[in-house]
Amino acid sequence: MTVVVLDQSVAAKSENYPEHRIPMSGMAGNLDPDLIYSTTEEKTFSNQDKLPPLPVPDLSHTLDRYLDSVKPHVTPEQYRQTEFIVQQFASGVGKQLHKELLEKAKHSRNWLESWWDSAAYLEGRYPVAPHVNFGGPGPYIHHVYPPKAGTQIYRAGMILHSSLKFWQLVRQEKLRIDKDSKGNKMCMNQFLRAYSTCRIPGVHVDHLSFNFKTESQGDTPRHAVVMYKERIFTFDCVDEDYDILTPPEISQQLQKIKDFCKTHPQGQGVGALTALERTPWAEMRSRLMALHPENFHYLKTIETAICVVTLDDANPTSEVELFQKSLGGTPIDKWFDKSLNLIFFENGTAGSNCDHTPVDAMVLVASTYYNDLFIAKNKGKWQGSTTKRDLQEPIQLIFHVDDVIRDNIIKAKIDHKQVSDNLQNKLHPDTHVQLALQYAYYKIHKKPGPTYETATIRRFYNGRTETMRSCTTEALEWSKSMCNKNTSEQTKYNLYLKASNKHNRLMSEAQEVKGCDRHLLGLYLLGREQGLPVPQLFTDPAFTKSGGGGNFALSTSFVGYTTVYGGVAPMVEDGYGCFYHMEPKQIAAVVTTWRSCKETDSVVFMNEVHQCLTEMGNMIEKGQQTHAKL
Repeated sequence: MTVVVLDQSVAAKSENYPEHRIPMSGMAGNLDPDLIYSTTEEKTFSNQDKLPPLPVPDLSHTLDRYLDSVKPHVTPEQYRQTEFIVQQFASGVGKQLHKELLEKAKHSRNWLESWWDSAAYLEGRYPVAPHVNFGGPGPYIHHVYPPKAGTQIYRAGMILHSSLKFWQLVRQEKLRIDKDSKGNKMCMNQFLRAYSTCRIPGVHVDHLSFNFKTESQGDTPRHAVVMYKERIFTFDCVDEDYDILTPPEISQQLQKIKDFCKTHPQGQGVGALTALERTPWAEMRSRLMALHPENFHYLKTIETAICVVTLDDANPTSEVELFQKSLGGTPIDKWFDKSLNLIFFENGTAGSNCDHTPVDAMVLVASTYYNDLFIAKNKGKWQGSTTKRDLQEPIQLIFHVDDVIRDNIIKAKIDHKQVSDNLQNKLHPDTHVQLALQYAYYKIHKKPGPTYETATIRRFYNGRTETMRSCTTEALEWSKSMCNKNTSEQTKYNLYLKASNKHNRLMSEAQEVKGCDRHLLGLYLLGREQGLPVPQLFTDPAFTKSGGGGNFALSTSFVGYTTVYGGVAPMVEDGYGCFYHMEPKQIAAVVTTWRSCKETDSVVFMNEVHQCLTEMGNMIEKGQQTHAKL
């Protein structure tokens, strides 16, 4: 994976470029992660009952926003047809469903929550990795922990210890409550879902198993699961007094596992079953439990573990390779549908991935940045006691299997390799970057690309995300002007400001749940529950063309102002995934495409975005100079 570094003077010429809220690279070693993340002034979850309930948007506003998002993707004639369909929906079934949704919201603090988990994730029958999970390399590879032979176990001990310190902040409710840019306290519920959580496969729909508890709630699982050489082990990484094992103690346990596996043949590879589609995996899981009672207990051990730790013999030499393997590359026996998985490679590099079902990326960003600060502050070396207690040996989980299970393990490995090999990645990077993405897509494909951008709604109780549709008519008109040599720089700049203002307004609305996608989803699911025919609004071709139903050509998210970066697979075969972050002197992004599609290419798109940002910097500079003279 290639990191494209953009000079801040180029990218930051936009007046909408956000200021940096957190000191980062270059200063990380001077920062104490506990001063940034820890507090004793208020408990982490003390504000949950004070959060406002998730509001139901005004129906006319939602439909106006929807129509506005459709315009760039249809002809005037098609738009008039869609407009007619929307008017019928507003005065007919949509009006009735909206009335019922308002009634439902009276009895729920978040009318969307259970629907979102189910419809967005748990009903899907495709494998979690790499379709649903997200992840990436640990940023410490760029300073304290570059690739170095012989460091895998030592670094794994340090990083797992640091990850457990963050886990402890959550358990003791000492993690500082997040606030949005307006100072509103945000929902912290997802941090309760980040540990000891597992997605359990079902024949028709999956469910989430939550096992983590805070100190005030009682005892919580204290063990981790380790996967290596297709074998599965477990050991307590937190003692009976809930003190975290030191890095030397953790490393000792991991070394015992590694030494054992080096002198024994490859294991069963049961973890590969998670690469099957969800229904076959559910059937194999049921078969495992029916074969022997011990299998049930082994599965519960895995599903309740704080996290999964994977030791991998690979030596990623590039960020492309490191990202690919972290996101869900082969071998697949490093996953097991857990909410958090830490992967440590033979050459000392490391990565992590999460199941997106229970949590959004901000949880992984926070915990990984904490790790980065911890590693940098300690210069990669453990500063405490090196005394190792006499700990219980790691326990190996050896499942009872039959030929059917074995055959499905082989099939899962083959299927997953085909999918993971199809995922192409490149690195490269909110209003300014989003417009660059729109411009780059238009230049390459000569058409607008329906775009999903994450908008957080965590200021509401158990809120997660709303869709911000950033492919607007204004963005399209500006992109066209940039491609027209006869358009003046002042006109381009004015159109850019118009598109920027539109984007900012839509993002502000989306963060108040005033986009259109979540409201429309609620109306759709309410109708489905009642067995009503699908309203024509959702079968209208314009719905799909504009990205509805998960058909966004660009799946994007701004992951913040930390050193942490990662990625996600494209939503559609001919689409792009793009996660980006901003540091004091650079903007970088992870761009993914499917290799099977000949119309998309990560390298081409990354290079085009780079060129577009350069052009935009020049356009803004000239536009501002001209504007100043007027």
